[in-house]
Amino acid sequence: MDGMTKMWISLIGIGMMAVAAFLITIARLKTKGIVKFILSTIAFLLLFLGFICGLISIT
Repeated sequence: MDGMTKMWISLIGIGMMAVAAFLITIARLKTKGIVKFILSTIAFLLLFLGFICGLISIT
């Protein structure tokens, strides 16, 4: 992989982590019940995918 591809993968990973932080904040402050669970699950998945993108960009 060339440097530009790794840069874009890294930026996508950072973006996913930022969206995950925003979603978990909204889920904890503004929602209750099943909506909170769904938003938290989506945030966790985005955080995990962002982490994977970060690992890919390092290697």
